[in-house]
Amino acid sequence: MPELPDVETFRQYLESTSLHQEIARVDVPGPELLEGIPASRLKKTLQGSRFQDTRRHGKNLFGGLDTGPWLVLHFGMTGFLAYFKQEESGPSHARLLIRFSNGYTLAYDCRRKLGGIGLTDNPDRFVEDKGLGPDPLEEGFDLETFQNALKGSRATVKSVLMDQKRLAGIGNIYSDEILFQAGIRPDIKADALSPDDLKTIYDAMINKVLPAAIEAQARPERFPSSFIIPHRRGDGVCPKCGRSLEKSKISGRTSYFCTRDQRG
Repeated sequence: MPELPDVETFRQYLESTSLHQEIARVDVPGPELLEGIPASRLKKTLQGSRFQDTRRHGKNLFGGLDTGPWLVLHFGMTGFLAYFKQEESGPSHARLLIRFSNGYTLAYDCRRKLGGIGLTDNPDRFVEDKGLGPDPLEEGFDLETFQNALKGSRATVKSVLMDQKRLAGIGNIYSDEILFQAGIRPDIKADALSPDDLKTIYDAMINKVLPAAIEAQARPERFPSSFIIPHRRGDGVCPKCGRSLEKSKISGRTSYFCTRDQRG
């Protein structure tokens, strides 16, 4: 599932391809993904407008229109964006097609139809209405904010990191990586963590994992060799010690960790 680094990559892609271009036509092949709006309203809102800004909060991408509203995209498990000119170059499972007057098209593709398409007048209000926690890359997200997000939970630390009400944007894959880089097992209880543990996790997330993932455009083959993400498979080994990775279910999600280099 696309997580914060993936969606940040999508935000950069939207910004680099589609800003300030007139939207000539909109097609909605996947109306079942629309959230709270009919296709007719979405088309009317987008057609004739231009994207003038982008934002992201957690796993949600916002495209600001010069007419006021913001397009909201959530990518589910398989969503992505594609910008193309020739129809044969377009993706196979487009659910939204934004056609610009320059002849290019921006497609929102979502094969498994688990994403969402919507509109909002205010991204901050959207985040508040959804009850989303703070975004680790937003301005002002400091160690205290992170500590407060985890405070009071008796769940495993991995479960808390993935709880979008506490912290927006981190999912299964990056919670594993953050905890691996911090040297802490994913199944330890959050309330058992010391202040030093929390600082170590915070530093791993903010200063190492998220910047590296965005730099790699969230592509596993581009990650540093010291990361666990390229090794998340049945025969994967720890990139630090070479031992076989442990695989277990935590909060219903498949987790990978090293029993030697991550302490419980």
